[in-house]
Amino acid sequence: MSFIKTTEKDSNYNHLEKMTVNELLLNINTEDKTVPLAVEKSLPQIEKLVDVVVSKLKSGGRLFYIGAGTSGRLGILDASECPPTFGVPHELVIGLIAGGDSAIRKAVEFAEDSTTQGWQDLLEHNINSKDVVIGIAASGTTPYVISALEQCNQNAIVTGCITCNHKSPLSNTAQFPIEVIVGPEFVTGSSRMKAGTAQKLVLNMISTSTMVKLGKVKGNKMVDMQLSNNKLVDRGLKMIMSELNISELKAQILLDKYKNVRSAIKNYKSDGN
Repeated sequence: MSFIKTTEKDSNYNHLEKMTVNELLLNINTEDKTVPLAVEKSLPQIEKLVDVVVSKLKSGGRLFYIGAGTSGRLGILDASECPPTFGVPHELVIGLIAGGDSAIRKAVEFAEDSTTQGWQDLLEHNINSKDVVIGIAASGTTPYVISALEQCNQNAIVTGCITCNHKSPLSNTAQFPIEVIVGPEFVTGSSRMKAGTAQKLVLNMISTSTMVKLGKVKGNKMVDMQLSNNKLVDRGLKMIMSELNISELKAQILLDKYKNVRSAIKNYKSDGN
Protein backbone atom coordinates (compact mmCIF):
# COMPACT_ATOMS: atom_id res chain seq x y z
CA MET A 1 0.00 0.00 0.00
CA SER A 2 1.36 3.44 -0.92
CA PHE A 3 2.02 5.97 1.80
CA ILE A 4 -0.80 8.48 2.28
CA LYS A 5 -0.62 11.26 4.87
CA THR A 6 -4.05 10.89 6.44
CA THR A 7 -3.07 13.47 9.07
CA GLU A 8 -2.75 16.00 6.24
CA LYS A 9 -6.07 15.25 4.55
CA ASP A 10 -8.62 18.03 4.33
CA SER A 11 -10.73 18.41 7.47
CA ASN A 12 -14.20 16.89 7.61
CA TYR A 13 -15.43 20.39 8.49
CA ASN A 14 -15.28 23.71 6.65
CA HIS A 15 -15.96 27.37 7.33
CA LEU A 16 -14.85 26.96 10.94
CA GLU A 17 -14.85 30.73 11.37
CA LYS A 18 -18.63 30.76 10.79
CA MET A 19 -19.35 28.24 13.58
CA THR A 20 -20.60 29.31 16.98
CA VAL A 21 -18.45 28.47 19.99
CA ASN A 22 -20.91 25.71 20.84
CA GLU A 23 -20.62 24.24 17.35
CA LEU A 24 -16.83 24.39 17.47
CA LEU A 25 -16.71 22.59 20.81
CA LEU A 26 -19.23 19.93 19.81
CA ASN A 27 -17.44 19.18 16.56
CA ILE A 28 -13.99 19.04 18.18
CA ASN A 29 -15.39 16.72 20.83
CA THR A 30 -16.99 14.54 18.15
CA GLU A 31 -13.59 14.11 16.50
CA ASP A 32 -11.83 13.50 19.82
CA LYS A 33 -14.21 10.63 20.64
CA THR A 34 -12.78 8.66 17.73
CA VAL A 35 -9.23 8.65 19.12
CA PRO A 36 -9.53 5.91 21.81
CA LEU A 37 -11.13 3.62 19.24
CA ALA A 38 -8.20 4.20 16.90
CA VAL A 39 -5.79 3.42 19.74
CA GLU A 40 -7.71 0.21 20.49
CA LYS A 41 -6.96 -1.08 17.00
CA SER A 42 -3.25 -0.65 17.71
CA LEU A 43 -3.16 -2.60 20.99
CA PRO A 44 -1.38 -5.62 19.45
CA GLN A 45 1.39 -3.33 18.19
CA ILE A 46 1.64 -1.59 21.55
CA GLU A 47 1.85 -4.93 23.36
CA LYS A 48 4.80 -6.08 21.26
CA LEU A 49 6.72 -2.90 21.97
CA VAL A 50 5.96 -2.92 25.69
CA ASP A 51 7.17 -6.52 25.96
CA VAL A 52 10.56 -5.61 24.52
CA VAL A 53 10.80 -2.40 26.61
CA VAL A 54 10.17 -4.37 29.81
CA SER A 55 12.75 -6.97 28.82
CA LYS A 56 15.39 -4.35 28.04
CA LEU A 57 14.79 -2.34 31.23
CA LYS A 58 14.94 -5.48 33.35
CA SER A 59 18.34 -6.13 31.79
CA GLY A 60 19.70 -2.73 32.73
CA GLY A 61 18.68 -0.77 29.66
CA ARG A 62 16.92 2.57 29.32
CA LEU A 63 13.94 3.89 27.37
CA PHE A 64 14.38 6.89 25.05
CA TYR A 65 11.65 8.93 23.40
CA ILE A 66 12.75 11.13 20.51
CA GLY A 67 10.59 13.55 18.55
CA ALA A 68 10.07 17.07 17.25
CA GLY A 69 7.51 19.73 18.09
CA THR A 70 4.37 18.45 19.81
CA SER A 71 5.55 14.85 19.53
CA GLY A 72 8.86 15.65 21.20
CA ARG A 73 7.15 17.57 23.99
CA LEU A 74 4.78 14.69 24.67
CA GLY A 75 7.71 12.29 24.97
CA ILE A 76 9.47 14.63 27.40
CA LEU A 77 6.26 14.98 29.41
CA ASP A 78 5.86 11.22 29.77
CA ALA A 79 9.54 10.72 30.64
CA SER A 80 9.50 13.51 33.23
CA GLU A 81 6.51 11.98 35.04
CA CYS A 82 8.14 8.57 35.57
CA PRO A 83 10.49 9.50 38.46
CA PRO A 84 7.88 11.21 40.68
CA THR A 85 5.15 8.67 39.87
CA PHE A 86 7.15 5.46 40.06
CA GLY A 87 10.29 6.43 41.98
CA VAL A 88 12.67 5.49 39.15
CA PRO A 89 15.90 7.36 38.33
CA HIS A 90 15.65 10.28 35.92
CA GLU A 91 18.07 8.44 33.65
CA LEU A 92 15.75 5.45 33.13
CA VAL A 93 13.25 7.14 30.78
CA ILE A 94 14.66 10.02 28.74
CA GLY A 95 12.86 12.36 26.36
CA LEU A 96 14.70 14.16 23.56
CA ILE A 97 13.36 16.90 21.30
CA ALA A 98 14.69 18.39 18.06
CA GLY A 99 16.26 21.74 18.89
CA GLY A 100 17.16 20.81 22.45
CA ASP A 101 15.53 21.90 25.69
CA SER A 102 14.77 25.41 24.40
CA ALA A 103 12.40 23.79 21.89
CA ILE A 104 10.21 22.57 24.75
CA ARG A 105 8.77 26.08 25.06
CA LYS A 106 9.50 27.68 21.70
CA ALA A 107 9.71 26.15 18.23
CA VAL A 108 13.23 25.97 16.80
CA GLU A 109 13.08 26.56 13.07
CA PHE A 110 14.08 23.64 10.84
CA ALA A 111 15.41 21.59 13.79
CA GLU A 112 13.24 18.65 12.76
CA ASP A 113 14.80 18.62 9.29
CA SER A 114 18.28 17.58 10.46
CA THR A 115 19.36 14.09 9.39
CA THR A 116 22.28 13.96 11.83
CA GLN A 117 21.31 15.72 15.06
CA GLY A 118 18.96 13.02 16.37
CA TRP A 119 21.74 10.45 16.52
CA GLN A 120 24.12 13.01 18.01
CA ASP A 121 21.59 13.76 20.75
CA LEU A 122 21.36 10.05 21.55
CA LEU A 123 25.14 9.69 21.60
CA GLU A 124 25.33 12.39 24.28
CA HIS A 125 23.51 9.91 26.53
CA ASN A 126 25.87 7.06 25.62
CA ILE A 127 23.13 5.15 23.83
CA ASN A 128 23.91 1.44 23.53
CA SER A 129 22.42 -1.92 22.59
CA LYS A 130 20.83 -2.37 26.03
CA ASP A 131 18.49 0.55 25.34
CA VAL A 132 15.23 1.05 23.44
CA VAL A 133 14.48 4.14 21.33
CA ILE A 134 10.93 5.11 20.42
CA GLY A 135 10.54 7.71 17.71
CA ILE A 136 7.42 9.87 17.90
CA ALA A 137 6.11 11.69 14.82
CA ALA A 138 2.47 12.15 13.85
CA SER A 139 3.24 12.30 10.14
CA GLY A 140 5.92 9.62 10.26
CA THR A 141 8.13 11.74 8.01
CA THR A 142 10.30 13.77 10.42
CA PRO A 143 13.96 13.49 9.29
CA TYR A 144 15.34 14.13 12.81
CA VAL A 145 13.47 11.08 14.11
CA ILE A 146 13.82 8.75 11.12
CA SER A 147 17.58 9.25 10.80
CA ALA A 148 18.07 8.64 14.53
CA LEU A 149 16.21 5.33 14.30
CA GLU A 150 18.17 4.34 11.20
CA GLN A 151 21.40 4.78 13.13
CA CYS A 152 19.97 2.83 16.06
CA ASN A 153 19.11 -0.07 13.74
CA GLN A 154 22.66 -0.06 12.41
CA ASN A 155 24.00 -0.22 15.97
CA ALA A 156 21.81 -3.11 17.21
CA ILE A 157 19.56 -0.82 19.29
CA VAL A 158 15.88 -1.78 19.46
CA THR A 159 13.61 0.79 17.81
CA GLY A 160 9.90 1.51 18.03
CA CYS A 161 7.72 4.37 16.90
CA ILE A 162 4.37 6.07 17.44
CA THR A 163 2.85 7.60 14.32
CA CYS A 164 -0.58 8.39 12.94
CA ASN A 165 -0.08 7.49 9.29
CA HIS A 166 -0.03 4.01 7.75
CA LYS A 167 3.18 2.64 6.22
CA SER A 168 5.06 5.90 6.75
CA PRO A 169 8.85 6.15 6.39
CA LEU A 170 9.11 6.10 10.19
CA SER A 171 6.94 2.96 10.46
CA ASN A 172 9.08 1.29 7.82
CA THR A 173 12.22 2.18 9.78
CA ALA A 174 11.12 1.13 13.27
CA GLN A 175 11.38 -2.52 14.29
CA PHE A 176 8.24 -2.18 16.43
CA PRO A 177 5.94 0.39 14.80
CA ILE A 178 2.74 1.63 16.41
CA GLU A 179 0.32 3.22 13.95
CA VAL A 180 -2.77 4.97 15.33
CA ILE A 181 -4.76 6.15 12.32
CA VAL A 182 -6.86 9.04 13.59
CA GLY A 183 -7.70 10.51 10.17
CA PRO A 184 -8.04 14.19 9.27
CA GLU A 185 -7.74 16.79 12.01
CA PHE A 186 -10.50 19.27 12.87
CA VAL A 187 -8.18 22.01 11.66
CA THR A 188 -6.48 20.57 8.57
CA GLY A 189 -2.97 19.37 9.41
CA SER A 190 -3.07 20.44 13.07
CA SER A 191 -1.60 17.22 14.43
CA ARG A 192 -1.39 18.61 17.97
CA MET A 193 -5.11 17.73 18.17
CA LYS A 194 -6.26 14.12 17.52
CA ALA A 195 -2.79 12.85 16.67
CA GLY A 196 -1.34 14.47 19.79
CA THR A 197 -4.11 12.97 21.93
CA ALA A 198 -3.46 9.54 20.44
CA GLN A 199 0.27 9.81 21.10
CA LYS A 200 -0.37 10.84 24.71
CA LEU A 201 -2.68 7.86 25.25
CA VAL A 202 -0.13 5.44 23.80
CA LEU A 203 2.69 6.94 25.87
CA ASN A 204 0.56 6.55 29.00
CA MET A 205 0.08 2.89 28.11
CA ILE A 206 3.75 2.23 27.40
CA SER A 207 5.19 3.83 30.53
CA THR A 208 2.46 2.70 32.94
CA SER A 209 2.33 -0.92 31.81
CA THR A 210 6.13 -1.05 31.77
CA MET A 211 6.39 0.27 35.33
CA VAL A 212 3.74 -2.16 36.54
CA LYS A 213 5.69 -5.07 35.05
CA LEU A 214 8.87 -3.72 36.65
CA GLY A 215 7.17 -3.99 40.05
CA LYS A 216 6.72 -0.28 40.64
CA VAL A 217 3.04 -0.65 41.56
CA LYS A 218 1.59 -2.70 44.44
CA GLY A 219 -2.06 -3.65 43.99
CA ASN A 220 -3.13 -0.47 42.26
CA LYS A 221 -1.02 1.96 44.31
CA MET A 222 2.04 4.04 43.45
CA VAL A 223 4.05 2.74 46.40
CA ASP A 224 7.37 4.02 45.01
CA MET A 225 6.19 7.57 44.25
CA GLN A 226 8.32 10.50 45.38
CA LEU A 227 6.74 12.30 48.32
CA SER A 228 7.42 15.72 46.84
CA ASN A 229 4.40 17.67 48.11
CA ASN A 230 1.74 17.60 50.84
CA LYS A 231 -0.85 15.96 48.59
CA LEU A 232 1.46 13.03 47.86
CA VAL A 233 2.49 12.73 51.52
CA ASP A 234 -1.19 12.53 52.45
CA ARG A 235 -1.78 9.91 49.76
CA GLY A 236 1.19 7.94 51.06
CA LEU A 237 -0.17 8.01 54.60
CA LYS A 238 -3.53 6.70 53.42
CA MET A 239 -1.81 3.87 51.53
CA ILE A 240 0.09 2.80 54.63
CA MET A 241 -2.97 3.07 56.88
CA SER A 242 -5.06 0.99 54.48
CA GLU A 243 -2.41 -1.66 53.82
CA LEU A 244 -1.41 -2.17 57.45
CA ASN A 245 -4.71 -1.25 59.14
CA ILE A 246 -3.00 1.19 61.50
CA SER A 247 -3.68 4.69 62.77
CA GLU A 248 -2.58 7.84 61.00
CA LEU A 249 -0.09 8.53 63.79
CA LYS A 250 1.63 5.17 63.35
CA ALA A 251 1.61 5.63 59.58
CA GLN A 252 3.20 9.05 59.98
CA ILE A 253 5.95 7.64 62.20
CA LEU A 254 6.71 4.95 59.60
CA LEU A 255 6.72 7.41 56.72
CA ASP A 256 8.99 9.83 58.61
CA LYS A 257 11.41 6.98 59.25
CA TYR A 258 11.53 5.34 55.84
CA LYS A 259 10.61 8.24 53.51
CA ASN A 260 8.93 5.78 51.15
CA VAL A 261 5.58 3.99 51.16
CA ARG A 262 6.93 0.62 50.01
CA SER A 263 9.74 0.66 52.59
CA ALA A 264 7.36 1.68 55.36
CA ILE A 265 5.02 -1.22 54.59
CA LYS A 266 7.84 -3.70 54.10
CA ASN A 267 9.59 -2.85 57.38
CA TYR A 268 6.48 -2.53 59.57
CA LYS A 269 6.71 -6.01 61.11
CA SER A 270 10.51 -5.99 61.35
CA ASP A 271 10.15 -2.92 63.59
CA GLY A 272 8.51 -5.16 66.16
CA ASN A 273 4.88 -4.42 65.32
